[in-house]
Amino acid sequence: MGAASADSTVTKTVWQYSQPLPEETMTFLRGIAADYCKVKNHVYRNYSGISNVNNLTPVYNILNEMRHCGLREQLNLPAVYYELAVADAVTNIKCSWGTVRNKIGECITANENLSDGDRIYLRTVLKMNGVYAAVLNHQEYEMPRNAAGLDIDVQHLNNLLCRLTRRYLTKPQTDHTDSFRISPNGYSYKDGAMRIVCRIPRKRIAIPMKDQRTFDRQLQVQIRQNDIVLAVPVETKVKKHPDYTDTIYVYIGSRDMFTLSNGHIYGGSLEELTDPETERLAQKNRERRKMYTAYMQSTEEGNTEKAGNIKANNLGKTKYDRQKEKERVRTTTFINAEINRMIRLEKPARIVITRPVTKNKTKIYAKSANRKLTRNFNSYIRERLAYKCRIHAIELVEIYSSRTGTICSACGAEGKRQGKAFECESCGMKTTIALNSARNIQQKYLTDHKG
Repeated sequence: MGAASADSTVTKTVWQYSQPLPEETMTFLRGIAADYCKVKNHVYRNYSGISNVNNLTPVYNILNEMRHCGLREQLNLPAVYYELAVADAVTNIKCSWGTVRNKIGECITANENLSDGDRIYLRTVLKMNGVYAAVLNHQEYEMPRNAAGLDIDVQHLNNLLCRLTRRYLTKPQTDHTDSFRISPNGYSYKDGAMRIVCRIPRKRIAIPMKDQRTFDRQLQVQIRQNDIVLAVPVETKVKKHPDYTDTIYVYIGSRDMFTLSNGHIYGGSLEELTDPETERLAQKNRERRKMYTAYMQSTEEGNTEKAGNIKANNLGKTKYDRQKEKERVRTTTFINAEINRMIRLEKPARIVITRPVTKNKTKIYAKSANRKLTRNFNSYIRERLAYKCRIHAIELVEIYSSRTGTICSACGAEGKRQGKAFECESCGMKTTIALNSARNIQQKYLTDHKG
């Protein structure tokens, strides 16, 4: 990722909160979100299969079909919500096809039985949407120019593409009914309140906000218990820092967030922040499973009073979700603060990290390890680091992690890892796994970029 120019901009999300809203307004908002979800699932069912892989662009084609299918009239959903739901769903379908192509590309690279010509043909087909669609639907197509004259078994390769597509293609579906998007012509401002389109023509519902900011772009509406939060994308200028000149080499860990090759640590003891909440949720979920079992047993036995009491007093999620969100916000705030602190103190022009490593999906991990993996903030840390680098015009470089964790950074021999400690029997060096890895990242990057 290259450094951005001084006069370029990046998109950031700002948040705006509403005042507490009456139940009538909340019921309307929840209804819009539920119908928004239904529209998306309708699009997923009808347009995410192989027959439509070549019909997703432009989105206007699907929009025109959806305008005349009768679903909007059936739901009585205003067009400002309906059409954005369709566009959102099509975007998600495109992303799922992109994921399929990436996974097939990885298989092509890893398949030792393929010749160079085979790989050229397969990768060419994946890049050409029309040809790829024809292969999947067993239709005739013109041989791509790059593949013409290759000594390949086209039928065999096409069958391979179809098999891999079937393996990785999943039909998207959503059950999120707590958010929707709204376009600028779907809202206005009056008397300190945002007024949004409702189901009755030429009528709008007032939503008083906690501040007087106004916007003129698409907004994401997040519905909470008795209010809403608006996620607003805004453009902000990239900050160019002439005094940011260093290159830093960073190991991203679960115990300590960032360990630098110079020995500095940022986000120390991240594990101590996340582990107690992981264990709390595990204990809470065990208790909820017991209560759910008791609820089902009471229902089967016809004890409706006991079942009703269990459902009312033990199976609600309001408090559960509120506390879970509170801890998540506390952790993400800590992560962002530590990234900011590292950038401010280290003043880097370039940050070098390793690419994310995919966990072995065939390995059976202990329950405690699985719980930690489920609540791992590694992807969030990487996402926020990339964003902060764009904001500050810092170059973020990702290198492959091969042999950055197992070899000694002092002598290059294989070392031993025990807990957080790293020990090399060959040269006697003792340090932490994180610091040894950070130094290996530095050496690998400098070796690969000599001259």
